[in-house]
Amino acid sequence: MTTRQPSDPLAPIAEWSEPNRRRARTALDAYPERRSAVMPLLFLAMMEHGHVTDEAMQEVADLTGLTAAQVLSVASFYTMYKREDPGRYLISVCTSISCHLLGADEVLAAIVDETGTADGETAEDGLISVEHVECNGGCGGAPVVLVNYEMIEGVTPEKGRALCRWLRDGRPEVVFAGEMQQLFGGRRSFDWGIVDEEGAIVPVPAFEPYGSSGEGS
Repeated sequence: MTTRQPSDPLAPIAEWSEPNRRRARTALDAYPERRSAVMPLLFLAMMEHGHVTDEAMQEVADLTGLTAAQVLSVASFYTMYKREDPGRYLISVCTSISCHLLGADEVLAAIVDETGTADGETAEDGLISVEHVECNGGCGGAPVVLVNYEMIEGVTPEKGRALCRWLRDGRPEVVFAGEMQQLFGGRRSFDWGIVDEEGAIVPVPAFEPYGSSGEGS
């Protein structure tokens, strides 16, 4: 399949912030085929616009030489690309089989009740979004809860409520898996050999090339 190549590769995102334009160029340069960068570019578009807008998908299409329909097929398949603005803290409760058998439904119900926010919705103040998700690969530490994709294993309904209060009252600038595991987690899939010093600053996976991570002190 051939792709359309703009004369100025970054022309479609001339209005983006300079940091995100640099990140987009890095993403495009990482692949021999520009279309292969569609997924990192969608995350960058989400960082730029707050969610994956129709405009964002057209921009990514123009950057990669794909059609807007092809970009939509990716953005609509993967649930991590949000089509509406998520809250500052995205709480994701895994309800796949291992988590379900070990009480994930009760954890989700406690979080919904504590936040007053239904599954799949965002609080009126925009602080917290709640969702149920499929397997996050922590079956040995079920039930698993993510905050901005930072994992907490072995969460109970009571700890889920405490987590919500901590987010609401403390409003941390960065959420760290290690800190939240210590405060609100239980049994892990395995002991961590290395504690990640970076956490998430927005509801996008914490990854330095996206500008979505923050470091610990």
